[in-house]
Amino acid sequence: MSPISENEVQKIITQDASGELLVQTADQFGRELKDLSLSTSQIRSLFGEVRQIQGEWAVARQKGPQADAERQKVLRRLILLKPKMEYRARRERGQAVRALVDVLKPALDAVTQAPADKQDEYFNRFVEFFEAILAYHKAYGGN
Repeated sequence: MSPISENEVQKIITQDASGELLVQTADQFGRELKDLSLSTSQIRSLFGEVRQIQGEWAVARQKGPQADAERQKVLRRLILLKPKMEYRARRERGQAVRALVDVLKPALDAVTQAPADKQDEYFNRFVEFFEAILAYHKAYGGN
């Protein structure tokens, strides 16, 4: 398996305005996860959590600058996704979940460590990247 470097993940989240690198990388990685026998049930809870955070993120963003406490709460929930991902990677058999977590962790770091004015943009790219990986995984026949 050809791992995606942390540097490449950083570029996808912070520099890939066109989305071309995101699509190319997700395509390759989705196929690799299918070959590693990743099942959607193995990652459903993580993706569900990301979707919930995405909803909370949108609500906090709509409230504007006066919602700093709410934004911090959502950001904290995003940061706490990392131990949940580690738990899933450790709990599941095989290397597929570990490979996915090893790619998503630096993507999460790019969001959580970004300047506040870039976090919305980077979080959206993180979600798009996760979605694209899962879409290609399914497209290549992953269950």
